[in-house]
Amino acid sequence: MKNTSPQIYLDYSATTPVDPRVVDAMMPYFTDSFGNASSIHSFGRKAKIPLEESREKIAGLIGAAPGEVFFTSGGTEADNHALFGAMHAAGRLHGKKHLAVSAIEHHAVLHAAENLKESGYDVSVLPVDSTGKVVPDSLAAFLTPNTSVVSVMHANNEIGTIQDIPDIARIVHEHGALLHSDTVQSTGKIPVDVKKLSVDLLAISAHKFYGPKGIGAIYIRRGVEVDSLMFGGAQERNRRAGTENVPLAVGFATALELSVSDLEKETRRLAELKRKFYRLLSDNFNTILFNGHPTDSLPHIVNISFDTSKVDVDGETLLLNMDLRGVAVTSGSACSSGSMEPSHVLQAIGRTTRTAKASIRFSMGKYTTEEEITKAATILKEVVAQSSAVRA
Repeated sequence: MKNTSPQIYLDYSATTPVDPRVVDAMMPYFTDSFGNASSIHSFGRKAKIPLEESREKIAGLIGAAPGEVFFTSGGTEADNHALFGAMHAAGRLHGKKHLAVSAIEHHAVLHAAENLKESGYDVSVLPVDSTGKVVPDSLAAFLTPNTSVVSVMHANNEIGTIQDIPDIARIVHEHGALLHSDTVQSTGKIPVDVKKLSVDLLAISAHKFYGPKGIGAIYIRRGVEVDSLMFGGAQERNRRAGTENVPLAVGFATALELSVSDLEKETRRLAELKRKFYRLLSDNFNTILFNGHPTDSLPHIVNISFDTSKVDVDGETLLLNMDLRGVAVTSGSACSSGSMEPSHVLQAIGRTTRTAKASIRFSMGKYTTEEEITKAATILKEVVAQSSAVRA
């Protein structure tokens, strides 16, 4: 499947089109095998089998046991379940009520942390360096005997920086705390193995790797105490009440299997596109700043800021004009788009408010072509020339 529309879609970090093979895999469970997987009759048993097969497949692809994978409605619910569930359990069982989260987490984590703080929990925000990395050696200063959970995302959804999760996990575990990692942006893009990462909790979302929207998963390491968030039934082994969504679970597992099977080849292709795009942008502009780590970064994300000490650029105008010219991009997370508030991620790595507002995230995917990135760079140059003024 190729993009046949006149628009160039460079917002794959926000969402991806569902792979046609995923759609085909899901269809029978909307019609023929439509039973409730919790029912004990033949219709229910027929639906239960693909649900558990999907769970097993997903678990195997991330190095987990099937009993450690629980379906959710997506990454946001998985992040919320990890934080609220683990913090409430730790407070109830051990009296530990301190949470530490990195400054560049997705709002699904940051807003959950804010809510916990308002409910009486202690919350620390871990700073990052200019590339967006949490420095493991400085982490220990934020941890106390009261710390129960630390949340550091595997790879950032705005700037692409990949964290040193195994090193962070070692320090967290030395202090007797649990480590949660949001892998929504990394799963299906780079290798994700819960054992190699040494995480206790982990979040995934299917629509980031050509699966359906509305389904994700939380990994809960066996033995970790996590309270439930939803009540009303015994589904998901009493972790999450509600009728299981069999078609989406099948789509989730199929999409992840396809993404992992193509991972090495697609990573190389996207990395080469990223290098070419960097060169095009560097050749066309002398007023841009590249955001994120230069090497420890996802292969599909390019995030730039216009240096507002050198050029006046209005970020909102830039994005709207790019869209009018047929290029779909964003300034950061899709969950905060429309507000045009400066990105908390870019501010955390040291960008000024004005420069953070004059930023664009380009994110590529498996249907992105070299022709598209070349055209996007040309259009960006034209748009900037029309809507900016160079400072004296």
